Formats: sequence, structure tokens, C-alpha cells
Amino acid sequence: MNINTNIAKTYIFAGKKQTAVAGIGVLLGMAIYIFMNCLMLALDRSSTSVIFKNNAHLRVYKEDKMSKELVSNQTAKYLIVNPKVVPKSNTIINPNLVTATILKNKNVVVVTPQVNTSVFYNNSKTQISGMAVGVKPAEANAMYNINSSIVSGDFNALTTNPNGIVIGVGLSNKMNLSVGNNINITSAKGVNRTFKVVGIFRLNVQALDDTKSYINLASAQQLQKEGTLYITDITVNITNPDDAQAVAEEISQITGYKAQSWQEANNSIVTGNKMRNIVGSLVSSLILLVAGFGIYNILNMTVSQKINDIAILKAMGFRGKDVIRIFVTQALAIGILGVIGGVLLAALLINILKNVYVGGDIGYFPIEYDSSRFLSGIFFGIVITFLAGYFPARKAARVDPVEIFRK
Repeated sequence: MNINTNIAKTYIFAGKKQTAVAGIGVLLGMAIYIFMNCLMLALDRSSTSVIFKNNAHLRVYKEDKMSKELVSNQTAKYLIVNPKVVPKSNTIINPNLVTATILKNKNVVVVTPQVNTSVFYNNSKTQISGMAVGVKPAEANAMYNINSSIVSGDFNALTTNPNGIVIGVGLSNKMNLSVGNNINITSAKGVNRTFKVVGIFRLNVQALDDTKSYINLASAQQLQKEGTLYITDITVNITNPDDAQAVAEEISQITGYKAQSWQEANNSIVTGNKMRNIVGSLVSSLILLVAGFGIYNILNMTVSQKINDIAILKAMGFRGKDVIRIFVTQALAIGILGVIGGVLLAALLINILKNVYVGGDIGYFPIEYDSSRFLSGIFFGIVITFLAGYFPARKAARVDPVEIFRK
């Protein structure tokens, strides 16, 4: 410790109340900054995990084509237009070759075909419309981690039971079904077939839990009166989900089929997450900035109150740099204490809320620790407090002792 540090220490303890107010301001600003950013991250991960329980990173399918103008002469005054979907088969031609082609992409991890079938679930007099998804059980589980959503029964039982079906918990409740019961299904093609419930899942999305089911790929093809090469979708998981849009463009060019990324399929959710993150980051940053202004105001007042002391110091031989060091040291001391307290308070709040059960589809409060958010909070807290001390210090360094003594 040198004489500059001793003087800064004296100023800190001389105005204990001002120092405490400034420190509490930084503490609260830091705690809110870290808390809000950890909350935004947890909400993003929570919504994304729900998306990936039902959606792959990429979906490859045959896109519907719109009919073109019957007269395309641009010089014509009138054009005959009939914008309707051209009635063509939505099946993927040679799905095995397409799958093999997709697997050559270095970013691809899992590829699996599936058949989406519109059906009616029948149980006694109850009939509910929904969607039966024909899958290869092992590959589907590797892609969607369906086992983690199973609340009763076993998803892997589909592998050994060609007449097995795994239904949503909402559908189970509405039709009073449990594992081991039979359910009758009628497809849009008029095929009627009975399946045995081998599992019940919960995706925490009511629209899906009430209508969706999983069956074997061959069973879905039979419901559509199609052969083994009938595939409506090829789903793809890649190494980094954030790169889905770029990989989708590559696959679309190679295969000639529409490749839709999960961001495109869930555009409204992705946009909502971005807006929420922007607002949360802005609010938390402004609160931290307000705490910095608190330090600035206190040091500015200190400079005004200690103007005579500063003049005496400069008359004794202290340079402008020494004066800057004194006030910056004072600001950083307050800032560091506030940052440490803010980090501890944020960690305490996160630990408490993590164990709070809010119920419903959410379960426990969606928040988690993230070291990068803590480090960024510490960095910005130190920077803001340094700047809050530097500007008043620079003002103090410009004090002319002669002018002060004349007054």
C-alpha cells in the first residue's frame, strides 16, 4: 500500500454512509444482472428442449407445389391464374438413397425416416382425431429421447410388438386407456386396425399430448395402403442445432427436397425468445449502469467537498495521475465489494428458486447456474465502476491549486 491507496482508504471510511449506499447499489445491480441473464438462458433451454421432444433439427420432405399461370405472356392484358396445390404424391422417391446421401454430410448425427398419418382414435363411442407417427423405435428414440418423456410402459416395446402403440397422456386420459389396453385406429384411407398400448408419454405440450401417438413404421405404411418404400419425412439431427439453417440449405441442394430447419418450423417461438433476451439483457444492463451512476454521483460530490484537500495535495507535489489513482482506487474498492456481494446474492437467489416447484408443465422454476453469465457480470461491473470513478477523478486531476487558494 502506498500513500495514494491510504488516502483513498481514508476517503472511503470518512464517508461510510455514502460508501455503503454506493456498494449496495452495485450489489443489487450485479445480482439482478446475473439473475436475469441466467433466467433468460434457462427459459431458452427449456423452450428449446420442448421443441426437440417433437421436432428434429431438420425435416426433409417433398414440398407442395402451387399451380402456375396458364398464360404467362407478360404483354397480355389479362392473365389466367388458378393458385391451387398441384395434387401430387408427397412420398420421397428412393428414401434409402436420400438417407445415405444425407449421412455423408459431416454435420449429421442421426437420420431416420418416418410416416405421418392422420387418424381417428376409437374407443367404444369415443372418437378423437389425431396424428400417428410411424417410426423406427431405436432411431426415433436416439433423435427425440422419447424414453425421457415416458410416464408409463416402455417405448422400446414397439421394437418387439408390431401392433404396439405409444400414446400421449392427454389421449390416454380422454379415452380412459392405460398400458395393456387396446385402441382401434381408422386412417384417412379407411384402413381400420387395432393396436395395443405399450407406453404413455408426456411432452408437456397439450396439443401433442392429446392427439399424437407413435407406431411402427410398417404399421403406418399399412394404414396408408402403401409399401415399404413409402416415406413422407426424413428427420435429421446435427452436431450443433444452431447451424440447422445452413445445413438445411446444403441438404436441400444435394437431395432436391425441401429441408426445413427447426428455427424455420418454430419461427414464432424463436423470435419470441430473441425479443425476451433483448429486453431482459437491456433491463439488467440498465440497472447495473444505474448503480455505476450512483458511484459517479458520490465521487463527484466527494471531489466537490474535498476540493481544498485536492489543492493542498497538488501543492505538495502530487501529480494529476496520483489524484486519478486515489479516486479510481476508491471507486474500484466500492465496485469490487459490490460485485462480490452481488455474485453471492445472485447465487443465493438462483439456489432458492431452483428448488421452488411452480407446478403445471414447467415443474421447478426454470433457472440454472451459468459461469459465463457470472463472469460477464463481474467484467461489466468492474468496467462500469472504473469508468464511474475515472471521470470524477479526471475532473479532480485538473484542479488548479493556485485558483483554489485565491478563493
